[in-house]
Amino acid sequence: MINFNRDSSTAENILTQNRAFLYGDAVFETLKIVQGKVLFLEDHYFRLMASMRILRMEIPMNFTMEYFEEQLLSVVKSNGLEDAARARITIYRNDGGYYLPTTNTISFLIHTSSLDNQAYVWEEKTCEVDLYKDFYISKQLISTLKTTNKVIHVTASIYADENGFDNCILLNDSKNVVEVLQGNLFMLQGNKLITPPVAEGCINGIMRKQVLALAKKVEGLEVVEEVISPFDLQKADELFFTNVIKGIQSITKYRKKEFATTMANLLVQKLNESIQN
Repeated sequence: MINFNRDSSTAENILTQNRAFLYGDAVFETLKIVQGKVLFLEDHYFRLMASMRILRMEIPMNFTMEYFEEQLLSVVKSNGLEDAARARITIYRNDGGYYLPTTNTISFLIHTSSLDNQAYVWEEKTCEVDLYKDFYISKQLISTLKTTNKVIHVTASIYADENGFDNCILLNDSKNVVEVLQGNLFMLQGNKLITPPVAEGCINGIMRKQVLALAKKVEGLEVVEEVISPFDLQKADELFFTNVIKGIQSITKYRKKEFATTMANLLVQKLNESIQN
């Protein structure tokens, strides 16, 4: 028997043994599914496999890309969300042990929710950000993985909400820019589009990869992965962030500086064209 909010509950096995709950011993992927198609399926699958290997999880022999796709689509179909859905798959190490697990075998959980739009939509709205400096992201490989340890993102979200900001920019332990709360950050200076390298500790984003490839096809635009300091943000012409669910979203204000949104709008158009082809 356990005390769960002053109640004895059958949740005992879940709450007292699940390693994702107890230790954050889990990785996840958030995916967009449109008309029965998992967008960027191969990229998601191989990132998930790489994350599991890095965390020394045992990958079942049947966990092929086809199996991965089949499991996702079956949940989407069962929930009647074939038009447009957000799906999350969480992979966690099975019960047993304390910090040292008794097994490296895994289980997974998939849940879905509906999305309003099949296409990516550039939203014409204000987005004011600030730096979050209470805690910093470490420049290490584990920071680039989508694990269930997101305490920095949680506390930064609370900071943004309490101070009237729409988002926060996260820094690493060298005090350089890493990412925002919900995705990778891009900065436009003149004809140069810059995003922090993964070595700075940012998530190795699926949409980041797509945007880098699309931006390199824009005539006259130089695309680089370089370290960005907080001081550089004041010199930017445009800031935007990327993730698989929202696509590309503009940042319109940082402190007293306001930003254009032209490049973000253009890249959203190119992104939708690439998906349709």
